[in-house]
Amino acid sequence: RFSCRRLGGGLAQAGGSQRLSCATSGRTFSYAMGWFRQAPGKERELVAAISSNGGSTYYADSVKGRFTISRDNAENTLYLQMNSLKPEDTAVYYCAASTRVGVTVSTREYVTWGTGTLVTVSS
Repeated sequence: RFSCRRLGGGLAQAGGSQRLSCATSGRTFSYAMGWFRQAPGKERELVAAISSNGGSTYYADSVKGRFTISRDNAENTLYLQMNSLKPEDTAVYYCAASTRVGVTVSTREYVTWGTGTLVTVSS
């Protein structure tokens, strides 16, 4: 259901940038969306979320000021711009669609998941 890509490719350096994209069907994309990540040995965590119309966003404290979530509703595509990357950002990143139109931080409200995209940041 999701087609996820890491734009820019390759290994990211600390301090560098990468952009993730995630495309899906119009019906799935009509809800609030989120980006999650899961690092080795850690639980999956919500990184950023955006409402269905893009008017509201949420960021985890660990990425606030460095990551930007956005969406193109005409193209049914979700983006995550990651700047000032740190080695601790290394994880598998997932996009997900919720059951709500407003921003939600509850993981159980995200019911449709994309396949993960590995982001590795070297020091």
